[in-house]
Amino acid sequence: MSKDNNDSMESLIKLLDVADALPGAVALRARSYDLLALPDGAAVVDVGCGAGRAVDELAERGMRSIGVDVSEKMIAVARHRRPHADFRIGDAFDLPLEDGEVAGYRADKVYHELADAAKALEEAKRVLAPGGRIVLVGQDWDAFVIDSDDPMLTRAIVHARADLIPNPRAARRYRNLLLDAGFQDVQVEAHVGVFTDTAMLPMLTGIAEGARAAGAITHEQERAWVSDQRTRAQGGRMFLALPVFVASASRPGE
Repeated sequence: MSKDNNDSMESLIKLLDVADALPGAVALRARSYDLLALPDGAAVVDVGCGAGRAVDELAERGMRSIGVDVSEKMIAVARHRRPHADFRIGDAFDLPLEDGEVAGYRADKVYHELADAAKALEEAKRVLAPGGRIVLVGQDWDAFVIDSDDPMLTRAIVHARADLIPNPRAARRYRNLLLDAGFQDVQVEAHVGVFTDTAMLPMLTGIAEGARAAGAITHEQERAWVSDQRTRAQGGRMFLALPVFVASASRPGE
């Protein structure tokens, strides 16, 4: 991995650590575990496990948790932090699991990165035992709500950044995707994360940078917008709201 890529990964891990420690994120993860509704000792896979926080928390709830991530760097970090946990390199389209090996499948902030969500759900069905539970968690990248001095520019930034993501509106499609894949008892909950201080400022500067790199805004517009958001954050006046959808369903029994 090049130095630039390594620095980018380190920045991502730091941002995820900050975001995952926020009270709203802790509560949302707990809700996803509740929706799995698995008995003690049940095997569950956390797809896109990152640094492994959810794998650890699932194990604390008595489950036999397995973390899978496509990033070797992320898996290395996870193994370093949690050496006794089961982490495996693999992607959502080809999980390193046997047919019907797990009773639970969880994917948090993953499906927006997948160009073919339907294919990933077919793989989820393969590794889930009959009657197994699936829970998907994700934000809608095209529906971020950000207060600013220039609403039109903000709208352009949000849409341009969303267009850089393989599947930015995957979360709003969870219900239909699960139904199309043959899952049953499909339920969807909507949650909203509200952020008002400097903790999530890097996310705002990042989406502006992405919009500028895509040619949607100029350097001058990026600087002005970021300056406004930085001033708001420092004064306790930043407002970022992220719509998050949590879908749960069951694999049909046989």
